[in-house]
Amino acid sequence: MKRLLKFVGYFFLGIIGLILLAVAAIYINFSIQSSRNQGNFGEAAPELTDNGFSYRDLNKNGQLDPYEDSRKSTETRVEDLLSQMNLEEKAGLMFITIIANSGDGSIMDMPSPSNPFSFLSPTNSFMLGKQRMNHFNIFATASPIATATWHNNIQQLAERTRLGIPVTIGSDPRHAFSQNIGANLSAEGYSQWCEPIGFGAIGDSMLVKEFGDMARQEYLATGIRLALHPMADLATEPRWARTNGTFGEDAHLSAEMTKAYILGFQGDTLNKQSVACMTKHFSGGGPQKDGLDAHFFYGADQAYPGNNFDYHLIPFDSAFAVHTAQIMPYYGIPVGQSSEDVGFAFNKDILTGLLRNQYGFDGVICSDWGILTDRKVFGMTMMLSTGWGVDDLSPSEKALKALDAGIDQFGGESSPELLIQLVKEGKLTEDRLDVSVRRLLRDKFTLGLFDNPYVDLDKVARVVGQEAFVKAGELSQRKAIVLLKNGKESQAKMLPISGSLKVYAEGISADAIQQYGGTLVDQPEQADVAILRLQTPWVPRSGGKSMLENFFHQGDLDFKGEEKDRILHILNTVPTIVDIYMDRPAVIPEIAASSAALLANFGASDEALLDILYGRFEPSGTLPFELASSMEAVENQKEDVPYDSHNPLFEFGFGLTYSEGNP
Repeated sequence: MKRLLKFVGYFFLGIIGLILLAVAAIYINFSIQSSRNQGNFGEAAPELTDNGFSYRDLNKNGQLDPYEDSRKSTETRVEDLLSQMNLEEKAGLMFITIIANSGDGSIMDMPSPSNPFSFLSPTNSFMLGKQRMNHFNIFATASPIATATWHNNIQQLAERTRLGIPVTIGSDPRHAFSQNIGANLSAEGYSQWCEPIGFGAIGDSMLVKEFGDMARQEYLATGIRLALHPMADLATEPRWARTNGTFGEDAHLSAEMTKAYILGFQGDTLNKQSVACMTKHFSGGGPQKDGLDAHFFYGADQAYPGNNFDYHLIPFDSAFAVHTAQIMPYYGIPVGQSSEDVGFAFNKDILTGLLRNQYGFDGVICSDWGILTDRKVFGMTMMLSTGWGVDDLSPSEKALKALDAGIDQFGGESSPELLIQLVKEGKLTEDRLDVSVRRLLRDKFTLGLFDNPYVDLDKVARVVGQEAFVKAGELSQRKAIVLLKNGKESQAKMLPISGSLKVYAEGISADAIQQYGGTLVDQPEQADVAILRLQTPWVPRSGGKSMLENFFHQGDLDFKGEEKDRILHILNTVPTIVDIYMDRPAVIPEIAASSAALLANFGASDEALLDILYGRFEPSGTLPFELASSMEAVENQKEDVPYDSHNPLFEFGFGLTYSEGNP
């Protein structure tokens, strides 16, 4: 026995030793690579004066070049810089992907245990110095001050490149509740608002513009200059996983919200105080066949059984009217809508024929993430290439086709070598690269990044998460809550509740209940009232060969089996208030019938909900989509047509107040 225990001990010591050796090897490799990459950087740009005019000598040649002169026109500066750029610098400019950032604000050139992504991502110096990239989007961040500090350090590194081209930092939405690494991030130190779908429930364009302006200020304070949003897509297919990022299924409501959103972030014109908007997903990513998302091969097709393609363009009309800086197409194939059934990023009829020629859009068109290459980490596929309709092409052939279609920049990719090789092989002209590089540089100059890309660290704490912004966000959470039912037939209204009640609760904190005077009990049978906070059901999928599937809520919208029976048992045991977070429109006929009160929220804290339940705030939201009466009705509706299910349980625009009874 002792011999066995000794063997086991040696075995585990050996395993630990191998792990330590592997970690040491990783750190040594990163250290060697970092040292090599640093050789691609020179000195920082000095501050010089020319006839009393101060400027940053970005190319370190000791003289004032037109692109360094803020008094020159944007076009003059663009053309001067373009004439100095080499092929590698042009190619690097045409890629944007996620970059790792540290928890303490330092350059991420060594992996950090506090940031697992840093073990999987190229180092900061490699991406800037070797690949010549200077557009990035950030994923999870430790804190606003750490983000701002890291941003300044990245800009200092960019300043040391040959031409000193500054970095543009972009971000997916990060002001709400939901967390999906493929679409949006929950607020971390920023003010927390309802989801975009909640703005559809509120229906107040002035509030949306106010949100955009406050979010703009928080982004600016931390160095984020590109918003990878808004989503102008329409949620006409209720099963679609990205419904919560839209403003709902009505095109005219979405158009109004989209316009206000962009004005809040960009202002009337793009300028040095703007955050540029990358509006998505042209020409409308909502009508996914059977609601399956186009991140995955089984969701490649967009369907138009209602012949309603043009309806999905209406919100983009508003985006163009207020000069959205950039556009992102989605992954899907608009089946039957163009001369070739290929994904939007490769579809010349859509990007050149419709977007460029008919709409006259001359801003940046950036592809959605990963249309060229598969993403693998330690042999595991994070995401398949989403080049739907051109699956048989190589990555370089896909890049060539996308450029011919009208793409300016490749999202979620870091492969400038593909474009370099295409040019060297004579398959792609450098003049074609220049067309896209001009657009990308134009935005950098207009945003003022060449003149001063740095942020004031002393302002971060005063701006980000300031009281006025936080309170405005909390107000939006309350305004977006929709009261769907208040009391059963022939019974008194359930809400607002009052008095010291015994409460059975699920999905809500005990502290919150007690702060509002409730006494928490363990069983429904012991309670005067039950409060259940639920979420729209979804069906986990596998087979898409992507870890991202775990973050996308797809499939059926109804509660089933034991979980449904359990909920209904509570509803039939004690008067029950049901609140459902509707990232998608739930199918809940039995729950609606048996509940004493029913509400829908679109991102709301416990306190926001309890303020409604206890009458401290009057419910005022209305549904931004209809709620179908059955899954059969969902399956029979048309993907591209709004509010068209048979005999809906609750119609689009429905919502009660406390002064109104049930219909």
